[in-house]
Amino acid sequence: MPFVAIEHPKCVKCTKSVYAAEERIAGGYKWHKMCFKCELCGKFLDSTNCAEHDKELYCKNCHGRKYGPKGYGFGGGAGCLSTDNGEHLSNVSYYHTKPQGASESRSMAMAPEGEGCPRCGGFVYMAEQMLAKGRSWHRECFKCATCTKRLDSVNCCEGSDKDIYCKVCYGKKFGPKGYGYGQGAGALQSDPAYNGDVSTSRAPIIDTSTTTIKAKAGEGCPRCGGVVFAAEQVLAKGSEWHKKCFKCKDCNKTLDSIIACDGPDRDVYCKTCYGKKWGPHGYGFACGSGFLQTDGLTDEQIAGSRPFYNPDTTSIKAEKGEGCPRCGGKVFAAEQQLAKGAMWHKICFNCATCHRPLDSTLACDGPDKEVYCRSCYGKYFGPKGFGYGHSPTLVSTKGESTMLFSEARPTSGNKSRNGNGCLRCGYEVYAAEQMISKNKLWHKRCFTCADCSKSLDSTSLNDGPDGDIHCRPCYAKYFGPKGCGFGMGAGVLSMA
Repeated sequence: MPFVAIEHPKCVKCTKSVYAAEERIAGGYKWHKMCFKCELCGKFLDSTNCAEHDKELYCKNCHGRKYGPKGYGFGGGAGCLSTDNGEHLSNVSYYHTKPQGASESRSMAMAPEGEGCPRCGGFVYMAEQMLAKGRSWHRECFKCATCTKRLDSVNCCEGSDKDIYCKVCYGKKFGPKGYGYGQGAGALQSDPAYNGDVSTSRAPIIDTSTTTIKAKAGEGCPRCGGVVFAAEQVLAKGSEWHKKCFKCKDCNKTLDSIIACDGPDRDVYCKTCYGKKWGPHGYGFACGSGFLQTDGLTDEQIAGSRPFYNPDTTSIKAEKGEGCPRCGGKVFAAEQQLAKGAMWHKICFNCATCHRPLDSTLACDGPDKEVYCRSCYGKYFGPKGFGYGHSPTLVSTKGESTMLFSEARPTSGNKSRNGNGCLRCGYEVYAAEQMISKNKLWHKRCFTCADCSKSLDSTSLNDGPDGDIHCRPCYAKYFGPKGCGFGMGAGVLSMA
């Protein structure tokens, strides 16, 4: 079997074989890389700037000059008049000038019937193509058939006569006519050029009566008895209503599915009127809590509906040891307060001394089985002595003077034994007032710097080698390093 060479595609320009490593494709044809350039200016092309026409390649500028639209606005810039018809570029024997139409001064190649631009009939190439209704238009032909306004894909309207219009002209020619369809709502469109034989001298008369067509008994609108059609139908409790009739029976407020209430008389009401007529009556059932709804009630009914309130908590006595500890009356669940296993009336649950109302966070149970506020409990049952009043005052419940220690230090009392007391004053230190430093106990009032008497705490405390306590500056002054750089600031010589 003889060897048969593989057929390779031929370059459109040089007719030689084109291999995959050097091929360029445009318009379904293949070129060599070096042949892929503009036929007129010789510019090398790529896929972004090439335009193919009848197996010939052009850059976009040269394609527009030779095959693009001509006339005012299509020159070097908008406002320029291009007179270049491409005759100096190639043979134009197949060109002719259309005698009339939108592009009568333009030379173009005419397309077969039904394939070209619907307005001028010429070929439409990719660089100037505009699409509408599945057909291609020249960019300069893509304008309103009536006012010649230039169009785009946003404001283009395709008419039933297979032409294109702007929105205004389309509305005038093909849009609805009559009252409300003119230049604005409420205007009357009376343009004789577009209305034809339609008479719009007056607005249409609409019969607003819903009773014109009567329905069978029990089948129509419950309010007027007329037939209800789907376009105006509103449903409520299985019956059909006219939208116009669907309003409150009492106040004529227009209703919808949210605010409509079906009454027992098979009519509809708004929520307010339904509540007045069919809702509960009595204290707390009017427009707001605390008001008395009196619609349809007699004075006796109103007086009888008022709640009875007896402020006397002793009117119902409880058995001994089971009632309120304060008054002895029976305590019910709606008013009970609990404290130390006993139930109190809410009105009785106050401080036994100052009568301040209490709750679970303020109440203190006293040893006498009464309840007190915190201040009164501390006054009667809390610790006494220096530091236990309204700090730093001393509480006295017997009337004697509280100025025992004018210098805030004790001058009398029991001295500590074996040196276990406060190192500053020597008196006994109790847990409520003790401060600790280096395993030594101090009174809180004695816990001060030995030199400057500044009050100290665990963050500012420094234990000195002399067994006393000092603040940081005094500790550094007496026990810290001396010399250059260790004074009050760097560079200062401390001689203390």
